[in-house]
Amino acid sequence: MFGNQNYNRISVPAPWRAIAFLVLLLIVAVSVVACSGTPSPTPTPSQNTGATLSGSIEAAWIEPQVDDTMVSIPTNTVDTSRNVHFKLTTEDGDTHYMAYTVNGIVHVRANVCPPCRSIGYSLDDDVLVCDRCATAFNAMTGDGISGACVDYPKAQVPYEVIDDTIVMKKSDLIAAYKDTLAPGWP
Repeated sequence: MFGNQNYNRISVPAPWRAIAFLVLLLIVAVSVVACSGTPSPTPTPSQNTGATLSGSIEAAWIEPQVDDTMVSIPTNTVDTSRNVHFKLTTEDGDTHYMAYTVNGIVHVRANVCPPCRSIGYSLDDDVLVCDRCATAFNAMTGDGISGACVDYPKAQVPYEVIDDTIVMKKSDLIAAYKDTLAPGWP
């Protein structure tokens, strides 16, 4: 029964077929671009955005005051921005740090995610979120919560507040940075 039936073909003019083909190519191209999943670039100090997106606070880049043995940043800048990043140039190259406020308490930590090579974290309530891989860390303790780089906790930097300035030893900053480069706590 099926083998002997003639099926009528619908005849579509050539220009319409070409248009339909181009529309199909356009849809495929848009789909590929939309699904590429390319991570956003790590912010640099010159970007200094400090913008708030979806409840999380991106870090504002600031310039610390640096002398022979000490590094300082203004307390009011950390309080106002709630999340700042700064860098320290050492003999081994640039090292990056973050200072942020959670529940009225300032925390200073190394700002590096070794596996994904990020130097940017947003603050989402009491969670630090890597701007590149979205690994989450407890902002109060520095411990990993979830994500690909969870085994690299963020080491705390001891500091003092002197005359509305957060003052840190260079040696403490460098030690915290090195501790964050290795998985687990030292």
